Amino acid sequence: MLVNGAVVAGKGASTAKGRSAEEFEQIRVILQGRFEDLDREYEEAVAQNTRLRLVEIGDAAGDDQADSGSKTAERDAATSLLRTLLDRRTQAEHALQRLDDGTYGNCEGCSNPIPVERLEVFPSATTCVHCKQVRERRAS
Repeated sequence: MLVNGAVVAGKGASTAKGRSAEEFEQIRVILQGRFEDLDREYEEAVAQNTRLRLVEIGDAAGDDQADSGSKTAERDAATSLLRTLLDRRTQAEHALQRLDDGTYGNCEGCSNPIPVERLEVFPSATTCVHCKQVRERRAS
């Protein structure tokens, strides 16, 4: 069954296990579409960033501090967007690889099934909530 753009196994299912081949194909279509959308957005952002830098090169003469600061902020925002899009695209690609190798829906931390509810919200999830929290605590 398709819910919020994600595939959910039968009634009352709470894990990614036990899905039919048709459900996995639906997941693949969703993830592939997401990857293609993110890839397109990333390529557009790269082109926009390149145009922005070219304009900066030809337009830097005579800038006061405010102009320079605005351009720096704009450049930083563009770079941040590129990083975010690349990260999301990589996550979608990794989810597709996990689908191919049969590990999609299983936590990379504890190997337990990731609850379907989590996959509905974040189809590229690689960890259950508990393992995600443990990783975040270790990182900080």
